[in-house]
Amino acid sequence: MYPLVLEMDDPVLDPPWESARCLVMILAGGEGRRLGPLTIDRAKPAVPFGGRYRIVDIVLSNFVNSGLHRIKVLTQYKSASLEEHIARAWRLSPILDHYIECMPAQQRTGKSWFRGSADAVWQTQHVIEDERPDVVAIFGGDHVYKMDVRQMMADHTKNKADLTVAAIPVPKAEAKDFGVIECDHEGRILAFHEKVAEPPTMPGNDAMCLVSMGNYLFATKPLLSELAADAEKDDSSHDFGRDIVPSMVAKGLNVRVYDFAKNAVPGDKLRGYWRDIGTVDAYWEAQMDLVAIQPLFNLYNTHWPIRTGVNHDPPAKFVFSDAQTARVGIATDSLVSPGSIISGGRLHRSVLSYRVRVNSFAEVTESVLFEDVQVGRHARLRRCIVDKGVEIPPNTEIGFDLKKDRERFYVSEKGIVVIPKRAKLA
Repeated sequence: MYPLVLEMDDPVLDPPWESARCLVMILAGGEGRRLGPLTIDRAKPAVPFGGRYRIVDIVLSNFVNSGLHRIKVLTQYKSASLEEHIARAWRLSPILDHYIECMPAQQRTGKSWFRGSADAVWQTQHVIEDERPDVVAIFGGDHVYKMDVRQMMADHTKNKADLTVAAIPVPKAEAKDFGVIECDHEGRILAFHEKVAEPPTMPGNDAMCLVSMGNYLFATKPLLSELAADAEKDDSSHDFGRDIVPSMVAKGLNVRVYDFAKNAVPGDKLRGYWRDIGTVDAYWEAQMDLVAIQPLFNLYNTHWPIRTGVNHDPPAKFVFSDAQTARVGIATDSLVSPGSIISGGRLHRSVLSYRVRVNSFAEVTESVLFEDVQVGRHARLRRCIVDKGVEIPPNTEIGFDLKKDRERFYVSEKGIVVIPKRAKLA
């Protein structure tokens, strides 16, 4: 998370980008190994987030809210739940030529699956050739942020760029996990360093580095040219950050940086929030950001909604108010999704998905519960992530004795306990 807490008015856009035809390609085939048990049965973009959403809903909402409605989602790893979610939740208007469609790996260019992010786009190049866009937006499907993509498009068009890379400052100690950018005062990228041990810092600030968010806008012709050249290289990792961007910079093409910190989302008074939720700890921290009294990632901005599918679950219900026996159904600083019943239990700083039940005298603190989780009487959960369909037996305690918890569950570096999907607890 790297928020720049700046108050602002809604932007007034100069729209030179509107004449450009744009095709969006979302990279959503990631395995997400560092998310531990959460990605055993699903792709990382399909992991639930914020109670009623999937991670992929965030980037899709950014594009739809930005008025960009021609979207292909490239899938590969354990993609069934992701593809089902998009097919059922994201139906745009075909009469307006609007669509969100999944494209699984098909071995169209040979007998290999996607070998990297660039190879994924190369293997689906026929879509670009069919659509004939002026600009191809290639974004990751697994980060948490809000972006009005129209503003990045305006910069890209104004600069007549071959490639525009969205970037944000992060502390040097964390920058080694990202692609780090060196640029001149006009925003032209001079060098690109992908995940190096000693990343270069920003001019005048030895503590911060300018890192790529993995969001790119390409002019179509140079994109296809670079992908074709990269496909012929046996020593390439076929990755945008490691191969395509450095190659374009080295060739002297017009590669620009877009300052994400200046992106102003209508209705939000804060800007610059971005989290790469690649680990269990980062994922849990992003969920905790949602339950703050003034959340840095605001789900309640009606001018920029995070969209997802609808269901027919009833409203959440809170029952029992027997203060004498502490049998009180109550939630503080928490998000509770439809269909959930807090039946005499207590929640604090927690996020509950659909149809969760917390029974009498149970306590759930700083935890994330996926759909259809049942918490038994007198059970206590602290700093846990509980995947779908788990029954927590009565009197169970998890998150209080991490040594004991490690004997049964995955426990992160910062002590977050993950209970896998449909686990059977004695």
